[in-house]
Amino acid sequence: MGKAMTKSQVAEALAEKTELPKKKVLEFLEALANLAYSEAESAFTLPGLGKLVLVDRKARVGRNPRTGEEIQIPAKKVVKFRISKVCKDAILGE
Repeated sequence: MGKAMTKSQVAEALAEKTELPKKKVLEFLEALANLAYSEAESAFTLPGLGKLVLVDRKARVGRNPRTGEEIQIPAKKVVKFRISKVCKDAILGE
């Protein structure tokens, strides 16, 4: 398994593919990220990849792994990314 692409490598690959300047591609990626952050509460979909959603986790009882003591874990909001079926099929094969 290889290393993950850096932001600069992603921008360079997209710039080559779209024949746009790398600077414009970086601006687009930044705008896309900001849009995803602002829309995450109502679910943000990236067509062909998946959906960014905000989920409420319930309070629950957990255990301290060192002592075995039960602890109360409070309710909280978490961000999840749900992969689309199209993306799973493209990566894993059908």
